[in-house]
Amino acid sequence: MCSLDELAMTARELVPYMEHGDSNFAGAGSSTAPALSRGLQLLEILDAAPQGLNLTQLSAAIESPKNSTSRLVQTLIDHEYVVRDDTTMIIRLTGKLLRMGQPRLREVSLVECSLDSMRTLRDAVGETVQLGIPSGDEGIIIEQVMSTRAVRIGVDLGLRFGLHNNAPGKVLLAFRSPKERERTIARIKLERSTDRTITDKQRLREECDLVLEQGYSIDWGEADEGIHCVAAPIRDRSNTLTAVIWVSGIAGRMPKTVFPSVAVHVMNAAQEIERKLRL
Repeated sequence: MCSLDELAMTARELVPYMEHGDSNFAGAGSSTAPALSRGLQLLEILDAAPQGLNLTQLSAAIESPKNSTSRLVQTLIDHEYVVRDDTTMIIRLTGKLLRMGQPRLREVSLVECSLDSMRTLRDAVGETVQLGIPSGDEGIIIEQVMSTRAVRIGVDLGLRFGLHNNAPGKVLLAFRSPKERERTIARIKLERSTDRTITDKQRLREECDLVLEQGYSIDWGEADEGIHCVAAPIRDRSNTLTAVIWVSGIAGRMPKTVFPSVAVHVMNAAQEIERKLRL
């Protein structure tokens, strides 16, 4: 998976060759493309501000005049990397970079392999189904299939989530190699979101052991009050964690008592996706 930072780094490495065309492609050049550099800065800044920023804030962040920043933003809008709200004028990233960087097997993307199984899972449990991938010490939501109920849970694609206070994050943590899991636990901050958030590192280790034993993870309002989740891992041919799939439901409709039965459906969906990835 290529993160936004990795995509930006790759583009920076190509900058010296892009300034004067193909004639410089084979040799090292000292020239740069300032507009491209500022455009990449904008993407990085917006990646760190999922709530979005307005033009004045972006202009100040890259230390560029508003008219120049406006042209850069419009170019990114034209290429569908960002979107601007017509009412608030807030500018946000779209999911385009996520779609470009998501795991692929031959010509088929992870999302393409997952959508049918996600819809089947949604229909079985009646709640929103989401798909995420690891990105450093976080996860990123790359796809969702919304519940058809009037009151339902939904998020913006590209939303990042931690590894300690929610079901998908605990899957991404638990199914790392033992050494990497321990390094991650030592590194991350266990910030409290609700009264049920795990904030003790030994307790988190024990939770990871439980997730590995049962093959799925749960959270009952550990990240957000009133929202329950059940998640399962998706692994590739080498049995390496590739992604996580989960159900997000309103607590009143998905109480703790139904977690085991929901988990069966979630694990079945994960296994179906794994079979497609391994074909």
